[in-house]
Amino acid sequence: MDLMEKLTILTDSAKYDVACTSSGSNTPNPVGMGIGSTVNCGICHTFSADGRCVSLLKVLMTNRCAYDCAYCVNRRSNDVPRASFTPDELAQLTMDFYRRNYIEGLFLSSGVERNPDYATEQIIKTLELLRGPYHFTGYIHAKAIPGADPVLIDRLGRLANRLSVNIELPSGDSLAKLAPNKTKQAILTPMKSIQSAIAESKSGLVKYKHAEKFAPAGQSTQMIIGASPETDYQILHLTEGLYKKFSLKRVFFSAYIPVAESRLLPSLDTKPPLLREHRLYQADWLLRYYHFEADEILDAENQDFNPFLDPKCNWAINHMEQFPVEVNTASQETLLRVPGIGPLSAKRIMMARRSRKLDFDALRRIGVVLKRAQYFITCNGRMEHGLIVTPEATLRALVDRHPIAEAQQMSLFDLPAEIAQKEAVACLSRKM
Repeated sequence: MDLMEKLTILTDSAKYDVACTSSGSNTPNPVGMGIGSTVNCGICHTFSADGRCVSLLKVLMTNRCAYDCAYCVNRRSNDVPRASFTPDELAQLTMDFYRRNYIEGLFLSSGVERNPDYATEQIIKTLELLRGPYHFTGYIHAKAIPGADPVLIDRLGRLANRLSVNIELPSGDSLAKLAPNKTKQAILTPMKSIQSAIAESKSGLVKYKHAEKFAPAGQSTQMIIGASPETDYQILHLTEGLYKKFSLKRVFFSAYIPVAESRLLPSLDTKPPLLREHRLYQADWLLRYYHFEADEILDAENQDFNPFLDPKCNWAINHMEQFPVEVNTASQETLLRVPGIGPLSAKRIMMARRSRKLDFDALRRIGVVLKRAQYFITCNGRMEHGLIVTPEATLRALVDRHPIAEAQQMSLFDLPAEIAQKEAVACLSRKM
């Protein structure tokens, strides 16, 4: 098998891993001594903060795997073409792509060939070649494989900018059913050791002054959504716990794409739950940047997201007793609870109102999304002209303005806007 055949197989095998994100680190590159760079604006599969479109080679070391996870296309029992890179091949390929300006970094994962230690050693050998003989100082995201020796995980963290340990499924029961070779404890143990090593590296409590930094861009994880029966409420609580216990940079959600017929999994004709994945990302944003708690977004009585409204709008509709908010006097924390006002808009409001009273035109110039915010705010004691603010009227207006366009785009709903509106209002009425 030639190199291009291997590349075709192993890049395709890596496409289900979504845990790519900005680097968040700044690796020094002495002039004339290294190749590539890592900057704070990040490297990912999308546009960076400064507007650049950046890319990285996303590939598996091998898709040969000793595990038989039911949801995985690369599981041992699946009949698919198999391939493996040698460390020399992958390091040379990465540098060739970089020199041709195809990529700016590497995202490297692997199947568990033989055992976790062997798979991790192959990844380490590849990164040692890149960081050593090739002098590559660009961004590298590597997967830490649960069950590998802690000494190997430590070495991996000294070579990569970011590490990730995939939690895979939202509960230990689901892991036992769908991934019998993996356990919750085996996944959480390296997460904890990585967190400790990152904290130690940042605090400067290292033995040697010039010791290599450990995963300076932190760690992340990924959860598969829709392969197991957990509710959005359970997933969101787990996400919140992971952020608090392991100081993760990101929790990524991957809508399950049926790849095999199994009595334990959704049927092959089941569509990926893309809208659910989208709602989880929106709620994740509320946890990280808007100071929401998981129990505020969902609760034991309402364990799934509203398909018609984003989580922030849905929360506001169900807490109309806290609105309207006067933008000229409200605290920054209160402003962040208003749909249509984000962290940047809230800061701008706080700064602008020091010198003058704000009206709705001023809010538009600041960047507030008034098509949502107008139902929840007042300026100088007044609402926008003609607005009637009740939970039912506000909900009707919000659904009418946003007739589940995103859901239709993802082919999850075929409801006309007027039917969607009636369904949403009926859903609220049942809660009230």
